[in-house]
Amino acid sequence: MIRLLLAEDQHVIREALVTLLGLEPDLEVVEAVDSGDKVVAAALVHRPDVAVLDVDMPGTIDGLDAAGELRVKLPDCRTLMLTGHGRPGHLRRALASQVDGFMLKTASPEELSAAIRKVARGERVLDPSLAATAWNLADNPLTPREADVLRLVAGGAEASEIAGELFLSAGTVRNYLTAIVAKLNARNRTDAVRIAAEAGWI
Repeated sequence: MIRLLLAEDQHVIREALVTLLGLEPDLEVVEAVDSGDKVVAAALVHRPDVAVLDVDMPGTIDGLDAAGELRVKLPDCRTLMLTGHGRPGHLRRALASQVDGFMLKTASPEELSAAIRKVARGERVLDPSLAATAWNLADNPLTPREADVLRLVAGGAEASEIAGELFLSAGTVRNYLTAIVAKLNARNRTDAVRIAAEAGWI
């Protein structure tokens, strides 16, 4: 029996996945959580063989961050990421975090179950369409600090608020924003947020 931890913030999807996976004779969902913050604690209690994690979840950490923490604190637990977007930047982060699988939510129940079994056996699983996209995507041009600034912009923060949050001067924040817009060949900061978000860089 393969023991599963499921993390998905949308209640209907989470319950549907629990039901569908529960129909498989060799799969057992031992816990289902609704945020990235709850993943590691639940895994330490229930000791799953595979954690099936949504990439985008509320809380202070997303599914990819949770997968990275699991690798450190429960290395025997394999990780399979699920996403509805297929952003190449997320795939790159996933590969850098050494997750064991990455699947789109458009996969059929049979494909998902097969992916879980492969991951449990120690194999790597990667949605072919995502692999092709990631291969062709340019590397993230933003520095970590520029990404921090742009994430705060995406959250609606003004330059003065960003300066306070990151312990920078307002002038330095404006310089970062100018550099970000230029690097992404964006029309303005709103367009820069869109470009970076679609690529999975923020």
